[in-house]
Amino acid sequence: MSALAVLRRRPAAWQHQPFRRLLPAWVSTNLADSALYLSVAVWVKDLTGSDAAAAIVFAALGLANLTGPLMGHLVDKVSRRPVMIVANLVGAALVAALLLVTSASQLWLVYAVIFGYGTLNVLTATAQSGLLRDMLPDEHLASGNGLLSTIDQALRLVSPLLGTALYVALGPAAVVWVTVACFLLTALLLTRVHVRETPPEPSTDAFLRQAGAGFRHLAATSPLGAVTVLTSAAFAATAMLNVAVFPVIEHGLQLPTASLGVLVSLQGVGAVVAGATAATVIGRRGEVWTLSAGLGLLALGAVTLLSGSLALVLPGIAAVGFGVTWCVVAFVTLRQRLTPARMQGRTAAATMMALNLPQALLTLVGAALVAAIDYRLLIAGTVLVVLLSTVGGFVVGRRPVIVPAADSAPATP
Repeated sequence: MSALAVLRRRPAAWQHQPFRRLLPAWVSTNLADSALYLSVAVWVKDLTGSDAAAAIVFAALGLANLTGPLMGHLVDKVSRRPVMIVANLVGAALVAALLLVTSASQLWLVYAVIFGYGTLNVLTATAQSGLLRDMLPDEHLASGNGLLSTIDQALRLVSPLLGTALYVALGPAAVVWVTVACFLLTALLLTRVHVRETPPEPSTDAFLRQAGAGFRHLAATSPLGAVTVLTSAAFAATAMLNVAVFPVIEHGLQLPTASLGVLVSLQGVGAVVAGATAATVIGRRGEVWTLSAGLGLLALGAVTLLSGSLALVLPGIAAVGFGVTWCVVAFVTLRQRLTPARMQGRTAAATMMALNLPQALLTLVGAALVAAIDYRLLIAGTVLVVLLSTVGGFVVGRRPVIVPAADSAPATP
């Protein structure tokens, strides 16, 4: 089947009405997310004149992943759809609090809102993982995740630009009101999504043991645990690419820093195509093979950043976006398939922490290193780690699927 035919084919998940009704809510919430976070960072920069103060916006968003075990535990104890509706309503009220900010002296309120907003993102992401597990059969999970990823990446091409344009034209209040409206619309659309959810499993375990069940499931499930470690290492290493991108543009390519927008768009184009093709590849080769191939494409794309040639860097950036998206879709599908329905929240939260926190910490390390060493060494280190993870992925992919008896879930090798 040609690549064009794959892109034109209707995803298998589309045949399920609850999934079709979830899609408009996904579009609405992603419009809000993509428009808000970048505009708030620009706003803080304008209020303070400080790059560090603006960077703390992203740090606050990343630190919200620390609430993952608590959010995952909550999601696994209640009905997911009402949780997502309430979370969007609370998110609308929380974001509206930004209208109170008028000066740099109220910066604490901005950071508090962003941290709370990030926490709600963790809550809704883990709830949606469980909802998809109940909504779709195993063989359609990759299709559903691929379509959601395609929509997400397509919106990331335009909504940050629209949010920034709205900020410049009408000010931060306009961005806040649009975001609030999107969250309210998402809550309304979710009321139309009807899914027969798996009931919560009773447990007499202590709270900390229940909250940590997701990590234990990852460690005991093959090949999920090993894949989590390899993916976490590779994604953490890519933090160095985020740090090195400006030296690549300024010194390697001899271009103005504004060229970053073009590179981000190319990365997004690669990600959109990857999201549209991931389900087909997963169906033929499996999740672990697709993830490993995605890591290989990521490494190949990163190598081009060392070339100093625009003709190589442009397709290389597209390859990075393509590879990362294949990795994410394959990893999420594998995690959902090998995890019982009522552990989806805790396991999703555990993997979010495993993948996001190391990357955030290494971004800080890279920011300190880039001023002291040649940026090309950071890129070379990234390529090496990702290549090792690629090889490890193909090796792990040969292992049999083993799901703990106590946490048995439908699974096929």
